[in-house]
Amino acid sequence: MKRKFVQGTPSREVWLPLLLSAVMILGMYIGYRFATGQPNKKIFKKDRVTALQEALDIIRTRYVDSVQIDTLEGNAIREMMSELDPHSVYLPPAELKEANEDLSGNFEGIGVEFNQIRDTVNITYVIEGGPSDKAGLLIGDQIIKVDSNNLTGKSINSFKIRNLIRGERGSPAKLEIMRSGKVLPITVIRGNIPTPSISAAYMMDKTTAFIKLDRFTNTTYREFMEAAEGLKKQGMTQLIFDLRSNGGGYMDQAIQIADEFLSGDKLIVYTQGVNSPKTEYRCKRPGIFENGKLAVLVDELSASASEILAGALQDWDRATIIGRRTFGKGLVQEPFLLSDGSAMRLTIARYYTPIGRSIQKPYTGGKKVYMDEVWERYATGQLYYADSNKVSNGKVYKTHGGRTVYGGGGIMPDVFVGLDTSNYSREINMLFLNGSFNDFVFHYYLDNKKILDPYPNPQVYTQQFDPAQSMWIQFTNWVKKDTINLSGVPAFEKAKVEQRMEAQLARFKWRDSGFYQVMNTKDTLVLTALKELAK
Repeated sequence: MKRKFVQGTPSREVWLPLLLSAVMILGMYIGYRFATGQPNKKIFKKDRVTALQEALDIIRTRYVDSVQIDTLEGNAIREMMSELDPHSVYLPPAELKEANEDLSGNFEGIGVEFNQIRDTVNITYVIEGGPSDKAGLLIGDQIIKVDSNNLTGKSINSFKIRNLIRGERGSPAKLEIMRSGKVLPITVIRGNIPTPSISAAYMMDKTTAFIKLDRFTNTTYREFMEAAEGLKKQGMTQLIFDLRSNGGGYMDQAIQIADEFLSGDKLIVYTQGVNSPKTEYRCKRPGIFENGKLAVLVDELSASASEILAGALQDWDRATIIGRRTFGKGLVQEPFLLSDGSAMRLTIARYYTPIGRSIQKPYTGGKKVYMDEVWERYATGQLYYADSNKVSNGKVYKTHGGRTVYGGGGIMPDVFVGLDTSNYSREINMLFLNGSFNDFVFHYYLDNKKILDPYPNPQVYTQQFDPAQSMWIQFTNWVKKDTINLSGVPAFEKAKVEQRMEAQLARFKWRDSGFYQVMNTKDTLVLTALKELAK
């Protein structure tokens, strides 16, 4: 099966592994099938030796020194791809493996989350029932060594740590753990570790549910259905669906979720390119939430598959889109494996919303200008003021209900909510950037592990826990080691920091769901959505 991949964010380019079909006569490749079942019958035929191949052959046979031809080929491919659109990329084998894991919905490892605090790897979460939990690892343990590799010191970074603790399922990871001043040898048998794409799904009140979706992975639709079915049983009749900072992923997952909100055989999206015929994707089955009130939250980092979903719901007047203009990535990539284990992810088509909108923003100025466009929105006030939130040359469309919407540069929200202009002071920003804030909350939790025990759920915790009484004074003393004085912090800023402390602390017991349940009580977009749903 071959899948259309529409993930694209300003920071990363990632996609899943595909099954390579049989290599046929003289280098021709039979294409893959799309996830929708449509055959891809592209055949690559080598009719003649190209100038590029001639140059590589001459270098291989005549160059004065030995040379890594594979490296030259990779650099040449990468340079060619740079002349195309910003989302066509070349991935060497090592990068391809990591890219595949990011959207597979799982990986093979030991099942912990970690944070590097003052050059030491601290375990901040142990997945319940996972390999590390079975081996007896605890939150607060420090990983000193993995398979005789030292994990202390400034030379160790997150990438190296992750590569050392991940590995083939069933293989042993021999760890040295520092716990309460003692070094313990613990062997963990690596296993398959799930990476959920939904970070929060809960009832905000008796009828209103909230779902936070981080990305569209191989397991997203299944996760969504499990969450939606559970929430309906709890009384969900209206939903806030949070797609903020969701950079996309698999197009088929977004289409399947859209089908759960739209009735009949409505068009969800269609794709078309010079070498790719128009292909429509329509609703196929009755949806789990076709009639309840729906609000979708988006921002400038919502991209690709997120925009497909938001655009379809907006075109059919099914949801109220709330937030800020989305990223503007409307290109479809198809992966092609190369003979050396590397791959190209090539843009083959544009996608269009049901009423024909292309939301792809211009990229004629080059990749850097394209990616920096989001920062330009900060500079020009587009993220703060509704009047400047529209694309100046965006084409005007009408939804099926007659409302005005725009194409040519992202999905414009129906209800604009600007960024909070009450920024943190320099002192507070410094604490977030240098890790002191997270370091403090982590150690506060280790010193007060039982503090969360009395609270049965995040709602009760949010109502009763007061960080001003238990954490703020300790925090102000903690940061004095960084020569930072918080005595003059304004009251509104202190309140924001306290809420984040409360949310970070909740994460240790209730994971990301607890974090969002705390933060959502004062989140401007969430509060706006609640008002819209109440109309």
